[in-house]
Amino acid sequence: MKKYDLKNRDLYLNKLKVLQDTEPVKVVTGIRRCGKSSLLKLMVNYLLESGVHEEQIIEMNFESYVYRKMNADDFYHYVSQLIIPHQKMYLFFDELQRITGWEDVVNSFRVDFNCDIYITG
Repeated sequence: MKKYDLKNRDLYLNKLKVLQDTEPVKVVTGIRRCGKSSLLKLMVNYLLESGVHEEQIIEMNFESYVYRKMNADDFYHYVSQLIIPHQKMYLFFDELQRITGWEDVVNSFRVDFNCDIYITG
């Protein structure tokens, strides 16, 4: 996982920082091309700088061709295999609405693994 060099968005990033490890699911919304994905990358950078290990962070951008055929079951199994048992995990999902049934999968990550989940759409 690489560290991203991005323009600071301290106002919005600070809002995410306050919610870290509190609310299980954070949803970042806004108009197209307003910086939602960049905000998630800034949060990843912050976590890495604050001592979270790369292995504890899972990032998926569903606009990528890699995930084009993924369904909800595939999504759950793929991420489940990356989760490290008994470790705090941080999941970042960009454009998740492309996966039909994503809501149930995210809820399962919250229930089954107690993850901190960040979503844009």
